[in-house]
Amino acid sequence: MRKNIESETMKTGKTVLMATISAPALSVLTMGCDRTISETESEKVKRDGTVEKKEKRVSETPDGTIKKEEKKSTEKP
Repeated sequence: MRKNIESETMKTGKTVLMATISAPALSVLTMGCDRTISETESEKVKRDGTVEKKEKRVSETPDGTIKKEEKKSTEKP
C-alpha cells in the first residue's frame, strides 16, 4: 500500500513539472513571430573616421499591426 501512495505522488509531481515547463513554450508557439516587410542598413564613414550606422526595420505582428524600428549608432575612432 505504501508503494502505491509514493508512486501516485511521483506521478503527480512529474505532471505538475511538465505542465510548468510546457506552459511558456506553448505561449510562444501560439503567439507566432513578426513578419519582416522591409529591412535596410546603411553605414557612413566621415572624414574624421567616425562611423555612423543606421538600421531600419518594418515588420507586421501576428495581429496585423505594423511595427517600425529605427536604430542609430555612432562609433568614434
